[in-house]
Amino acid sequence: MAKLAFLGLGVMGFPMAGHLVKAGHEVTVYNRTEAKAKAWVETHGGQHATTPKLAAEGADFVMICVGNDDDLRSVVLGETGALAGLSSGAVIVDHTTASADVARELSEIASKNGIGFVDAPVSGGQAGAENGQLAVMCGGSQNDFDQAEPIIAAYAKATERFGDVGAGQLTKMVNQICIAGLVQAISEGLHFAQKAGLDAKAVAQLVSQGAGGSWQLTNRADTMVDEKFDYGFAVDWMRKDLGIALDQAKDMHVSLPVTAMVDQFYGDVQAMGGQRWDTSSLIQRLRRLQGV
Repeated sequence: MAKLAFLGLGVMGFPMAGHLVKAGHEVTVYNRTEAKAKAWVETHGGQHATTPKLAAEGADFVMICVGNDDDLRSVVLGETGALAGLSSGAVIVDHTTASADVARELSEIASKNGIGFVDAPVSGGQAGAENGQLAVMCGGSQNDFDQAEPIIAAYAKATERFGDVGAGQLTKMVNQICIAGLVQAISEGLHFAQKAGLDAKAVAQLVSQGAGGSWQLTNRADTMVDEKFDYGFAVDWMRKDLGIALDQAKDMHVSLPVTAMVDQFYGDVQAMGGQRWDTSSLIQRLRRLQGV
């Protein structure tokens, strides 16, 4: 069993850190809002620290799950950042969905201090985090990955290394690109079914058994029909992720026309007040534009 720090206790990090305790690890957590860290300790045990540095002191691994590139830098770098508390031989495992550039930047800084780095964004949403069933996409050296994988296993159903540092973030971009187009297609299909006078839930149940099936259709069709959009990953975060993917695509001279279009559709949802709705709320845009 290892001594771990976990930085960031949002809807994903809170249960993920809890699974590490259940796996028998010694866990110290840090969260920007200290009350959340105290609530985590009350729920799961372990300890909390008031800075990333203090959480990381003596840790074998530092697991991170924060919001974006700037949040990531703020908990890793500086006098109170995690790197200041780590000793040579430790490994940082970053579960934040961030840019590949920041992963490479922080990995380079960490390596100068003898610290390993694995970028390891996750997919599976809040339910996947709570149930320990996340898909984890990793980039880093084979050695760092081999050390980190048994730790990640506490909350993962599948973990794979796709290359050097940055490869995990690039793979997560593929995930978000696929989800964006898929949710828009499901929104259009369900809206079409309702406008045609069909039982949209029954249609989705049948379609999900054929070539049109997907996790999104199976798990979100009913809630989309019922206009319930409080199932985890928020529109604000999806737009952040799609922005990262679109910026990367621009740098690579790759065209992502559907992704760019759906990103703007999510902007329309934000303008409707749906910033914190989950990503399946794209269907609301069609309802507002065309009526149910």
